[in-house]
Amino acid sequence: MSAVAPPTATGDRNTADPENRKAIRRAIGAGSIGNFVEQFDYGLYGYMAPVLAPAFFPGSDPAVAVLSTYALIAIACLFRPLGGTLVGRWGDRVGRKKALLWTLVVMGVTTAMIGALPTYQQIGIAAPLLLLVIRIVQGMVSGGEYVGAVAFIVEWAEPKRRAYYASYASNSCFFGILAGAGTAALTSAVFEGPALNSYGWRIPFLLALPLSAVGVWLRKRIEETPEFIRATEDGTQVVKAPIREAFRSQLRPILVFCGVSVMLAILSYSWVTFYPEYLTGTLGLPRWMALTSNAISVAVLIPLLPLAGILSDRIGRKPMLIMGAIACIVLVPLAFFVGEQATFGAAIASQLIYIIPEFFLTGIVTVCAAELFATRTRFSASAIAYNSSFSVFMGITPFVAALLVTSFDTIYAVWVYLAAAAVLALVVVSAFMTETYRSHLGADKFAR
Repeated sequence: MSAVAPPTATGDRNTADPENRKAIRRAIGAGSIGNFVEQFDYGLYGYMAPVLAPAFFPGSDPAVAVLSTYALIAIACLFRPLGGTLVGRWGDRVGRKKALLWTLVVMGVTTAMIGALPTYQQIGIAAPLLLLVIRIVQGMVSGGEYVGAVAFIVEWAEPKRRAYYASYASNSCFFGILAGAGTAALTSAVFEGPALNSYGWRIPFLLALPLSAVGVWLRKRIEETPEFIRATEDGTQVVKAPIREAFRSQLRPILVFCGVSVMLAILSYSWVTFYPEYLTGTLGLPRWMALTSNAISVAVLIPLLPLAGILSDRIGRKPMLIMGAIACIVLVPLAFFVGEQATFGAAIASQLIYIIPEFFLTGIVTVCAAELFATRTRFSASAIAYNSSFSVFMGITPFVAALLVTSFDTIYAVWVYLAAAAVLALVVVSAFMTETYRSHLGADKFAR
């Protein structure tokens, strides 16, 4: 089937036209598949960390080995700002489609490479070093994948439904995490003991190759975004130095996004990556209960995010962000209290409480990653903002959360960590953020 041609660069789209709606649906699929592959890898790596730890690190101290496995995530995420900036510059100069095709290829190949790595027992210290190199490459590429996919979807979207459509980008991440959790649970159930530790853990990582192949096929079928074509006169008037221009004209929106998104990064990745390990390692739940309860809560959140997008398209971004920050402060300690009952039902209930602030924040921060910035530098500016805040805290949060619980012997130390970020977000949103839900995508936004 031939690729869908975009509307003309000069005229406004007739968004009610069935062909445009069809093109938007394809854009959502093409943009979301890369997020799915990225988060499948991230979720799988996080959930399988206790199995990966003895494979890549000395087994003399299991706790240190697990912390070291998480530390690789944090180190890799430190490279996301560099990679995201480079990919963002490319996306603003040659277009979203070309940049996103290559990020997906690299993500799929490197994830599969993890499944083929020799272990510490086989090659010694070279094993964790090779794993670190792969994670760094993934971190650099994924620094441009998510923001590029969000820009791609939002620039195809109908103006009054941008949060609704962007919610599917968020959902693709949770689908990826859910797939990672389900695959980890299934792998742990099928391969037990020595079989899991020797070769069973490798199989899920190899699945990234066919997944990325499907993604490349989807992305090749859709054309460049109409918004990018219009703003750059069909690519002939691109910004020559988009990174410099982003810092010159959009520094304040970048700082606003950073102030808001740190809260969501800590909230999300203390939940999907750290909390299942806490349920198992500290509270003593069987691994299958921890992973299954986490998967159930993710599955419940997925259909709620489009509803959150619809609500935000009606009332705006700022009210949703404020309610989400308050929910972080008030409801997360309640969720931890319920979880401490250390039963399967309590694990489920605690995480269902936990997803309430996720409902208000996840899709809204996602759409703000596109709306806060002008089209001609959107990829670069959003990559700088997203990776300077969300990506860094996404990477360090599982490690910091584990360290806080170990140091203070209570999970409420994690809540204090989150609450500090939520208070910062409340100040930034209330005092400095400009409402964007009725804004024109091509315009510069100066927070005030």
